[in-house]
Amino acid sequence: MWDDAFPSFLIGLREGLEAGLIVSILVATLVRADARSRLPQVWTGVLAAVALAMSFGAVLTFTAASMSGTAQEAFGGTLSVVAVAFVTAMVFWMRRSARNLSGEIKEKVTGALAMGAGMLIVTSFLAVGREGLETALFLWTTARAAGESAGPMIGAGIGIVLASGLCWGLYRRVLKINLTKFFTATGAVLIVIAAGVLGYGLRDLQEGGVLPGKSAYAVDLSQSIDPGAWYSTLVQGVFNLTPTMTWLQVIAYVGYLAVVMTLFVRGVRSSAAKPAREAKPAAQEAAVKGASQEAPAKDAARSGPAKDAAQEASAEPPVRTRKRPAWVVPVAVVTVPAAVAAGVVAFGKSKPADAQTIAVSEKECGKGFAAPKPGRQTFQMHNTGDKASEVYLIDPASNAVYGEIEGLAPGTTRDMVATVAGGSYAWRCVPTGGKAVTSVPVRVSGAGGAKAVVPVSDADLAAPLTAYKQYVGQGLTTLVAQTRQLSDDIAGGNLDAARTDWLTAHRTYASLGAAYGTFQDFDKKINGRTAGLPDGVNDKDFTGFHRVEYGLWHGQSASDLAAPAAHLAEDSAGLQKAFPAQDFAPGDLPLRTHEILENTLQFELTGDADQGSGTSLATADANLAGTRELLGVLRPLLVSRDAQLLPRIDADIARVQKLLDAAHHDQSWTPVDRLDAAARTRLNGATGQLLEDLAPVPDLLEIRKSA
Repeated sequence: MWDDAFPSFLIGLREGLEAGLIVSILVATLVRADARSRLPQVWTGVLAAVALAMSFGAVLTFTAASMSGTAQEAFGGTLSVVAVAFVTAMVFWMRRSARNLSGEIKEKVTGALAMGAGMLIVTSFLAVGREGLETALFLWTTARAAGESAGPMIGAGIGIVLASGLCWGLYRRVLKINLTKFFTATGAVLIVIAAGVLGYGLRDLQEGGVLPGKSAYAVDLSQSIDPGAWYSTLVQGVFNLTPTMTWLQVIAYVGYLAVVMTLFVRGVRSSAAKPAREAKPAAQEAAVKGASQEAPAKDAARSGPAKDAAQEASAEPPVRTRKRPAWVVPVAVVTVPAAVAAGVVAFGKSKPADAQTIAVSEKECGKGFAAPKPGRQTFQMHNTGDKASEVYLIDPASNAVYGEIEGLAPGTTRDMVATVAGGSYAWRCVPTGGKAVTSVPVRVSGAGGAKAVVPVSDADLAAPLTAYKQYVGQGLTTLVAQTRQLSDDIAGGNLDAARTDWLTAHRTYASLGAAYGTFQDFDKKINGRTAGLPDGVNDKDFTGFHRVEYGLWHGQSASDLAAPAAHLAEDSAGLQKAFPAQDFAPGDLPLRTHEILENTLQFELTGDADQGSGTSLATADANLAGTRELLGVLRPLLVSRDAQLLPRIDADIARVQKLLDAAHHDQSWTPVDRLDAAARTRLNGATGQLLEDLAPVPDLLEIRKSA
């Protein structure tokens, strides 16, 4: 999250400071002109600008949400490119205008004062509105690139608050900041960030089918760089550089950076080489200041008769006029853009062209369904019944699922996006507590090719679950014998043998990873870590393998370790006895294919779980063996649903196994923190790729009510 916050923090700080400086100059000019009564007009214009920016952000967010996936990519990519153009123009404008900003704003305020209240509101609105719109667009773009809004919004919020504090300090003359240097430094950083946003936007346009070259990769480091590592996350969050980039992205990134940065640096040097230009704005400002001081006297001399006439006119009976409440204009400037935005969102969320509205209820399913055109389609599913329902678009011949919605509540409407090709299609609705209802099938003409998932039932997973339970049962029998041997070693004072037997027993337990969720409290007792324990390794609740590991590799005596080792053996025996009666849900099996190695990547390959033995890679090897065993019992179901998936997974497993074998020498394992940087990067990258290829397994083997 925090890596995604920096670009937004910088834009919030810079845009906030720009807007804040403009407001400060507006306020200072009115105060010095003894026109404090006109300040509410300035704040009204500022409020209108803020309301417009927030409404613009809402329109962007909800408009994109109502689009299909492909349209979202094209829309987001287009706005990313527009955002880059705005930011680039803003960087160059502020570099040129920083010195003359005060004089320009004062001239506009003087003109607005002469033309009435409305012009002062418009002046402040236009001065701040541009920064607001730029900020909204850039924030929307960075949030979309990050895939979440919390980080960018927090970063922007911090930047705006800091900018407000700086502007207050400048206004009160308690701070002195070289604004030229500030805007130059932040401008250079923003150009680098904008280059990344441009690359991201072009990738979106490629994904949306607007630009070619979607599969023409110039850089593909996914096998050697771990995308989940902190450095990968940081670089991607701040600079939008990813391990895999197309030629178009790379050319655009390098080209934009080379051209724009060169022009920016050349402009900075040109300004620095001509100090005479620095004196000119000061002289102009002094001239404006002198003119503003002379103006009241001249105006007073010229307007004397007019003033007397006005006073005489005022002696006449006043005409009664209805006074407008002071709150009307501020409320209006907030309400109008909000109402317009709400209207755009409301009408913008109307169903896409050719979208069908499909009725769902306990008695009928698929009312309104007609043969759609081939291609990516959006269906609006409306629950007209009294119960929540699962909704599936299926092939009625095989029950294969093309799309689904879970938990469609009564009276609600949700979009389902699915790709349709030649073949038969029907809707199947499964209301909560009710029987499945299937619509009349329709035939779509054209070639086949739409991807569907054959649903899995409890019965389909019964045999794999039985086979895996047998595997776990045998593993627990072995574990009980090995932990007893470990306890006997320690009781006999043979700590060297205990270290060897500890690793053997721990590897056995690590190979049973798919069953951890059913072990209940036994897993915490047998394999718990120090996380969350107040006293760490000295906490009374620190038990099991890692407690014994800590003692064996930190010089504790046999008498100190006898009790923890005995408890480990007792808990292992208790788990063996309890396991046959524990609830092992069939749906857990597909989930565990991914989760075992997620824990490996988080705890073993980082060394976080190590308590001194340096055997994290041995544990990772056992986790891999457990994953291989689990895939073995699920293989028949996977082959029939995605014949291409298992070969990729098998190749990934072989690659990870080879890297782990390279760290195994006779009876010893290289500690993970002693791997050279290249080997560690390759191992993390290979494991990350394996996790990515395992990710579809839970979806392919999810138990669906459509079956």
